[in-house]
Amino acid sequence: MTNTNTSRRNERRVSSVTGWLRLLVHANLFISLATVSVAVTTMVLVGLSLEFFPLFVVFAATMFVYTVNRFTDLEEDERNVPRRAAFTRRYGRFWLALGIVLYLGAIATAVGLDLPGALYLLLPVPVALLYSLGGLKRIFLVKNCFVGLAWGVIPLGVGYYYGQLADLSVLFLAGYVTVMITIAAVIFDVKDVAGDRAEGIATVPNRLGLRSTRRLSQAANVVVATGVIGLVWTDVLTGEFLVVLAMNGYVAGYIPFATPDRGPLFYGFVVDGEHVFLAGVVLALEWLVW
Repeated sequence: MTNTNTSRRNERRVSSVTGWLRLLVHANLFISLATVSVAVTTMVLVGLSLEFFPLFVVFAATMFVYTVNRFTDLEEDERNVPRRAAFTRRYGRFWLALGIVLYLGAIATAVGLDLPGALYLLLPVPVALLYSLGGLKRIFLVKNCFVGLAWGVIPLGVGYYYGQLADLSVLFLAGYVTVMITIAAVIFDVKDVAGDRAEGIATVPNRLGLRSTRRLSQAANVVVATGVIGLVWTDVLTGEFLVVLAMNGYVAGYIPFATPDRGPLFYGFVVDGEHVFLAGVVLALEWLVW
């Protein structure tokens, strides 16, 4: 009886943890934390002070864009990720309203403080429209590159805010994030392979197959890591930037497990957690070593 009760308690704990993780993923809280992590990594590696407002802007813009996308992709999600679609139908309006309020609050604050570049805070609107309604998803590889470029803007935005836009470190991080998110976006298509085929959407997994997609993604990951080592070896970047290889190792670890039967927590938490992981490593080294 004792073993049975212990087993039930453990099951309830696991169920509770899983429920909270689903909330973080389905409500776009975790993906927003991931983009904030990109900004944090940029600030620390470039030697900039951590400030609340630019981090808030990144969080708010991500919440807005991704929540809008949840509604425009609702029918597709009902086939590919029905549990997420059900969450959107039941709670989506609340999270959309929250995203809008946060996003408008960020814009109003920037205007009120007369910050330079406040106009650029309107960019998430055309980004959301192009991605969600512009038909980019149906063009082979364009969707993946578009997502990568959108994330790559984050280090550039940080550089602009601090007056360091032309800094080589900022430009490197923008390129690095763009390529790594493009790889992640290709892996993300693995979970939707059946639905994308039914919709006639051309993706790398549909065109090349699952095994070739994983191999190609892993090869790209290795090429990026080799490029980072080369830039440090030739003194283009300082040795501190070798820390980004931690994320390359993280990505190398999850790619072999990317299959269509993996649940949304694998893609929404493990895959999307790559930049959260890197920011954690960067902050730990900043406090303990650098």
